[in-house]
Amino acid sequence: MFTGIVEELGQVVAIDDVGDSVRLRVHGPLATSDVAAGDSIAVNGCCLTVVDTRGGAFSADVMKETLDRTSLGGLRPGAPVNLERAATVGARLGGHLVQGHVDGTGVISSRTPSEHWELIWVEIPAALTRYVAVKGSVAVDGVSLTVADLHDGERPSFSVGLIPTTLERTTLGTKTIGDAVNLEVDVVAKYVERLLAAAHGPRGDAA
Repeated sequence: MFTGIVEELGQVVAIDDVGDSVRLRVHGPLATSDVAAGDSIAVNGCCLTVVDTRGGAFSADVMKETLDRTSLGGLRPGAPVNLERAATVGARLGGHLVQGHVDGTGVISSRTPSEHWELIWVEIPAALTRYVAVKGSVAVDGVSLTVADLHDGERPSFSVGLIPTTLERTTLGTKTIGDAVNLEVDVVAKYVERLLAAAHGPRGDAA
């Protein structure tokens, strides 16, 4: 479990093809400072299991399904990535509950800078719009953000405001129009939907 508060901007060191998956190596001295093999680190919002650590970097295996369903398939050596270690019991929950299970990818459709912050719009798969609400939470490339506005229609999208800290310390500061981003909607909304569907089944019986 994560909070969507990026701890470090890491860098992809190597991507080794091992057949039906790749082994991703990422440099991140802070993220690796107290982790060991078997621990979890979110990379651009994807929960990955650490295989080994050395020299301020860690390796993780990424399955083909993850490569196909997230933006990790487009990473190249030298690319910056958002890193967050798994939350610990008793830690402050600065963002929101993030599982590191990407629901789909979106595309940045516009960026509007102002003096102290920036507004970006992200096109979202239509199937995910029912989980997104104005003033609700969404994780974009692993960054916990508050939805500012939401547009339905043929090309649904939502907007979020990025403060200077987010622009400086995450990949969202350098993403351009047309770039893909990983999206994870609020897990609470998905559970509520599931429970309501069970409670109002064909016979109207409660689960």
